[in-house]
Amino acid sequence: MAPQIDAKSNPTAPRRYARDIVDAVLHNMRENLEPLKYSTLAPSRYLVYLHPAEFRRLEGILRRIRLETVRALSAELEAINRRSAPSGMLRKVNALLGRSVNTVEGAGAEWQIEFLPDPDGELAEGDILVDSELVLPPQPELGAGERTRRITTGRVGHVTTKQVDTVRTASSSTPIVFARIGYVDDEGTHTFDVVKDSIVLGRGGVAYRVDLRIKTAVDVSREHARIRRDPASGRFFLIDLSTLGTTVNGRRTPKGYDEDDGSKRENGVEVPLPDVARIGLAEMIYLDFTATRA
Repeated sequence: MAPQIDAKSNPTAPRRYARDIVDAVLHNMRENLEPLKYSTLAPSRYLVYLHPAEFRRLEGILRRIRLETVRALSAELEAINRRSAPSGMLRKVNALLGRSVNTVEGAGAEWQIEFLPDPDGELAEGDILVDSELVLPPQPELGAGERTRRITTGRVGHVTTKQVDTVRTASSSTPIVFARIGYVDDEGTHTFDVVKDSIVLGRGGVAYRVDLRIKTAVDVSREHARIRRDPASGRFFLIDLSTLGTTVNGRRTPKGYDEDDGSKRENGVEVPLPDVARIGLAEMIYLDFTATRA
């Protein structure tokens, strides 16, 4: 069930033209191209998040915006291929040698564009956030499993942002569990299996990707902490990314980031995480962490 959102329109907020949304999707597509040997893939599915008031304003024409976005994506691929296509003698030489021209094409059979109101209250009116995912070709040297790259591009005021995440999916149907985390939040009691060498935990949100999403008050940060496992030793470490702090077995951990002109930059500070530990988030939510040893 979609979340119920009650957001009032701000008459002084900057309004985005519908064409700005189309341009935002095109920008995201260009950022998430993946060159292969004989072709270049573009993601086929896009999630577009808008401020709830903006969503309501455009809701009646979203179908038309979707159609024009599909048209624009197809036209952009044609333009890219036209600019990169060999001409004249080079084209004849390629034909004689049987060389294929590297063309850009959608990864799926058709374009899929979905418009959604921001469920987390992160976007201001006029902001646009676009998500796309692209399954990457396998890299045998990294072992079996599928990799998916997810790129989020945002237009916040006059600033364009970009966030890249690559997730590896284990090929085994029963992945190895490195640790377990038990906790209680506003939605009840949970157990989370740690099956990756790095996880982020916090309240999460549209623009904040977390592996362990905790439903609680704003004292817990969107991205509150990261737990890192060293594959060589199997030891765990914790990096505090929060505003109101993190504790391990009652001891406050140092900040894992520095503030620079309003931006957070990780500084490499992390603390060892015992095999059995109680992690406190802003002294509100407590996680019981237990490492599993095969």
